[in-house]
Amino acid sequence: MKEFLIKSVKYSYTLILRPVFFLFDSETIHTTLVNFGTQIGKITPLHFLIKKLIRIEDVSLEQNIAGIKFDNPIGLAAGFDYEAKLPNVLPMIGFGFGTVGTITNKPYEGNPPPMLGRLIKSKSLLVNKGFKNSGIAKIVNQHKNSKFPIPIGISIGKSNCREQMTQQEAVNDVVESFKEIEKNNLPFKYYELNISCPNLYGNIEFYSSQKLRELLAAITTLRLSRPLFIKMPIDKRNTEVNEMLNVIISFPVQDVIFGNLWKDKNPKSLDQEDDKKYKKRFYSGKPTEERSNELIGLVYKKYCDRLTIIGCGGVFSPEDAYKKIRLGASLVELITGLIYQGPQLPAEINFGLLRLLKKDGFKNISEVIGTDAIG
Repeated sequence: MKEFLIKSVKYSYTLILRPVFFLFDSETIHTTLVNFGTQIGKITPLHFLIKKLIRIEDVSLEQNIAGIKFDNPIGLAAGFDYEAKLPNVLPMIGFGFGTVGTITNKPYEGNPPPMLGRLIKSKSLLVNKGFKNSGIAKIVNQHKNSKFPIPIGISIGKSNCREQMTQQEAVNDVVESFKEIEKNNLPFKYYELNISCPNLYGNIEFYSSQKLRELLAAITTLRLSRPLFIKMPIDKRNTEVNEMLNVIISFPVQDVIFGNLWKDKNPKSLDQEDDKKYKKRFYSGKPTEERSNELIGLVYKKYCDRLTIIGCGGVFSPEDAYKKIRLGASLVELITGLIYQGPQLPAEINFGLLRLLKKDGFKNISEVIGTDAIG
C-alpha cells in the first residue's frame, strides 16, 4: 500500500506538478512551497495521516550517531529551509532528520539575482543565495519554545556583508551566533558549521589550516552543549582536504559533511547548453555527485575511527543514497533531488534502502557503512 502511494505521488509530481512549477521563476516557487509547507505543518491531524500513509519506519534503518537517535538516514540539507519554517513537515514526508539555515549573526536579503536557477538536463540547480536568512535573533525568537519531532540541526555561517570584515571579525561574528543559540537553549540536536559556501562577499576563508584552527579554537571555548558537524567543500584538492581534516580532528568535532556546491567551470556532468545559461557557476545536484562520493570514500578510509561522515550531493534515488553509505557515509542529505523527483523522495529512498539491505544480506544500515570505501 505504501509503495503504491509513494509511486502515485511521484508520478503525479513529475508528470503534472513539476512541469507547472518549472514554468515559474525558481525562487518564487521555492518561497511558495515553503510557505505552503509551513501551513501544512500547523495542521496536527495531517501529521499523523501523511506519516501513516507514506513514512517508512523500520528498525533496520535506525542508528545512534553522536548521541542522537536517527530513525532513518535521510535528511534535508541546509540551504532549503533557510528560515527554519519546516521542522514539523520533514517527518511527514519521510525525513529522519534535517538542517535549517544556514543562519548568520546578521540577516541578509540574498545576493543579486538570479539566486536560483534550473539546469534541467543536468539535474542541477544554480545556487547563488549567499546565506539568505533572517538572522540569528529572529530564529531565537521563533524557536525558543519549539519542540521538534525528529532531530533538527542548525547550520551556522559567517554573516554575508558587502562591508569588508577582517578575519578576526569574521571569527567573532560566527562565535556570536553560537553564543545566542547556547544562551537561549534552542531545541536543535546538533550544530553545523558551514565553512564552504562559495558565493559570499569578501575574502574571508576558513580553508587554510591556520584560519580554520583559529575559528575552531574560538568555538571550542564555548564548550558547546550539542555535537558539532562541519560542512566541507568538494572543490578542493585531496591534499587540501586532508590538511583541513588534520586540523578538525584536533577539536571536538563529531561529523563532517561532504559536501557543498560545485563551482568547477566545466563539470563533465553538466550539459553544455545548461552551462551557458548563467554567469554564476555554483551548482548543486548531479554535477556534485562524483566528487562528493570520491571524498566520502577517501575520508572514510583515513578518518573513520575519528569522524562520522554525512554524504550530500546528487541523491535522486535509493541507489544514490546506498552508494554513499557503502562508501562511508552514515547519513545522507539531499535537496536538489527533492525538487526534481518530488516530496515523496525521502520515503521512496528509505523504502528502497530496505530492499537493498535485504538483497545484500544486511540487518541494519550501520553494517553497510564503508563496505565499498576507496583508496
